[in-house]
Amino acid sequence: MSAGRFAPSPSGSLHLGNLRTAFAAWLVARASGAEFLLRFEDLTTGAAPAAQAEQLQDLALLGLTHDGEVTCQSERTELYAQAIHQLEQLGLTYNCYCSRREVREAAAAPHGAAPEGSYPGTCLRLTQDQIRQYQRAGRRPALRLHGSAGSSVGIQTGIQTDDFVLRRADGVAAYNLAVVVDDAAQGIDQIVRGDDLVETTPRQVLLQGLLGYPTPTYLHVPLVLGLDGERLSKRHGAVGLQELRAVGLTPQQVLGYLAYSLGVTPQDSPVTAEAVVNGFSAQNIPARPWVFDPSELRSG
Repeated sequence: MSAGRFAPSPSGSLHLGNLRTAFAAWLVARASGAEFLLRFEDLTTGAAPAAQAEQLQDLALLGLTHDGEVTCQSERTELYAQAIHQLEQLGLTYNCYCSRREVREAAAAPHGAAPEGSYPGTCLRLTQDQIRQYQRAGRRPALRLHGSAGSSVGIQTGIQTDDFVLRRADGVAAYNLAVVVDDAAQGIDQIVRGDDLVETTPRQVLLQGLLGYPTPTYLHVPLVLGLDGERLSKRHGAVGLQELRAVGLTPQQVLGYLAYSLGVTPQDSPVTAEAVVNGFSAQNIPARPWVFDPSELRSG
């Protein structure tokens, strides 16, 4: 059974950009007859029942139904540890003792063939004396994947990746590792997400190959911007469903506005999610960011 997913971080309310991506992912899944799963990426936020409840309510009000039980990354840490162990056994990882400041400085420095702005593998060349100095100073290492790991085991993504983090210094699995393990474990074969994550795709494709997972199809939806041209956020005012309901808009009106922005409907009239599935085509999603203009939203 084919499956898609929406995987928000329970760090607060979902704004229109989040809801638009959720709607696009839901439409892609439902139009193709796939399941639609919901997963909270809560490794960095920890338990957030209030935020999760609010996000679930927003999705339900918009009619974006999900299949099966809601899952949380914080309940799946053993799966991440197993995947990391597999990569360690292949000899494809190394410890990194660099602080965040040192990583920023290393990424900003010119370093030959490494991708611009990437980590140049500083700790890959540490001596035993240097390692002992870091350990005596109390530094705990993050775990990185060799950027050349793919070619070393015969996997080619066509795009060079840097030596990215698999496990943070605090022991928490990093985003790229966790999301790849989750998607494989849940049988996700279609991923729809914001195009701010497009640069993570080569890293995830590489990990999928190294871990023996299939690679899903990816669709990256352009972001929602405020009138100032910046990525939509709380500073742009009433941008969440509950806030928009408070000023008189119905969930169907908000969904109609989102449907129009995704090229699903010719105008921003109120709609239900189920009513627009048959007319949806991912090819009609605009290639440019959507600029949110609050004045275009009218209650009544």
